[in-house]
Amino acid sequence: MQKIRVAEVLAALSLTTDLAAGMPFEKGLRMCAVATTFADAVLGVDSVTRRVVFETALLRSVGCTSFAPELAEVFGNDVAFQAALKRLDQGDEAVFAAQLRTFGDWAGDEGPRLAQTFVDVFPTMGVEAMRSGCETSRALGAGLGLLPESVAALDDVYERWDGRGIPDGRRGSQLSLAARIVQVAEQAVLAHALGGAPAAVTEVRRRCGGHLDPDLARAFVAGASAAFAPLEQPNALAAVLDLEPVPHVTVPFGSLPQLCAVLAQVVDLKSRWLLGHSEHVATLAGDAGALADLDPAAVTDLRCAALLHDLGRVGVSASVWDRPGQLGMVEVERVRMHTYWTQRILERVPALAALAPTASAHHERVDGGGYHRGDPSRSLPFAARILAAADVFAALTEPRAYREAFTVGAAADLLVREADTGGVDRDACAVVIEAAGLPRPRRVLPAGLTEREVEVLRLAARGLSNRQIGERLSISNRTVGHHLAHIYDKTGRRSRAGVAVFAMEHRLLP
Repeated sequence: MQKIRVAEVLAALSLTTDLAAGMPFEKGLRMCAVATTFADAVLGVDSVTRRVVFETALLRSVGCTSFAPELAEVFGNDVAFQAALKRLDQGDEAVFAAQLRTFGDWAGDEGPRLAQTFVDVFPTMGVEAMRSGCETSRALGAGLGLLPESVAALDDVYERWDGRGIPDGRRGSQLSLAARIVQVAEQAVLAHALGGAPAAVTEVRRRCGGHLDPDLARAFVAGASAAFAPLEQPNALAAVLDLEPVPHVTVPFGSLPQLCAVLAQVVDLKSRWLLGHSEHVATLAGDAGALADLDPAAVTDLRCAALLHDLGRVGVSASVWDRPGQLGMVEVERVRMHTYWTQRILERVPALAALAPTASAHHERVDGGGYHRGDPSRSLPFAARILAAADVFAALTEPRAYREAFTVGAAADLLVREADTGGVDRDACAVVIEAAGLPRPRRVLPAGLTEREVEVLRLAARGLSNRQIGERLSISNRTVGHHLAHIYDKTGRRSRAGVAVFAMEHRLLP
């Protein structure tokens, strides 16, 4: 039976949380590689601790979407806020004061006000945010099959050695060893990205005894060349997978939907209005795929792609997704990028790469006016077209900040209208509506044409004679003539080219 390495799915989650926390892409992978190497090659920890460090480093930010709507309300952009927060060192008053001067740069003229807001509200709000993140980490960690020690360590990653961290102000050896190792590795990797190994060593040394465990910080400074060795590899994911402690954790391929569902929950926490959306789309798409007679393996793939289709959403601030009014051009462009990031995340992970073309195509349109590739969706596999239709239908039947939810019947009517105007694929629309428990809609044909007349029109448009059309459709020449007469009367066209243009105008050609 085919097996899936759980570490590959965790890597996808790490890439997703990089986006959500405003971090450089693959920061989490690099941190995992450095933390695991530091724990093994420099500290010589036991095998259980090594795995706990590996899992904790990969999922250090797994709860980062849990408080995104609240952060966006106060600071405007939760993604930019979390990126700025990573740079702060509240344990060093002089450094902290300097950092505050550039804290709100993402907000332009509003920056100074946001810096003061941070000082005023974050001591209380931050505790609430991190408690929310820790609770989310515990809940999601169990679904990912993490060691209990890893789940516990995730509670400590926001704390500090000197007790000035959050949410509970634990200090010193009260913090798990794995969390303390990950804290050192994170600060080293963030500084390394800006100034290489010298900057990383300087930053770890500066935070020694404050933010970071002094013994671990000194050990890292002494063994930095060994700890940074994985960063020399060009492929961060390959480096992480090579460093996974043995035996590698695997699950049967049939367990993949359960793992994908955990990633979907991380995404859906991004907005109060998105809760349950990914699972809703996956259920609709999976049921529609079965109705369309896709084989069971293809239905499973479709369900997984649907669960993961919105991974890229986390890179866009919750203030955009929760906006009650119309979006500006800048926000629209950010929204259009989320399918690109879904594709990038999935393509990087071997266990999920095959899902990328379907998952990232849910905003493509039949007429080529969608995003992010702008490909006519009729060129996509039918599974991708089903996912696109399911996403539209699910969204219509869910409330949003700018409207109430539509009834199932009204949503079905709107979906059919989308199909008629070159949006979603008509056949995909039909099976999604049936999957929602409604009768499969009959196609409304232009000019009052019948299904048989459309069949005749298609062949006539391509220049077939009456005899050839009759042979194709197993009808007499005389019957073909009658159908063509009706077609000419209904469409107002009198030539092959005329009916060909009519067919293209109304998207009647297969």
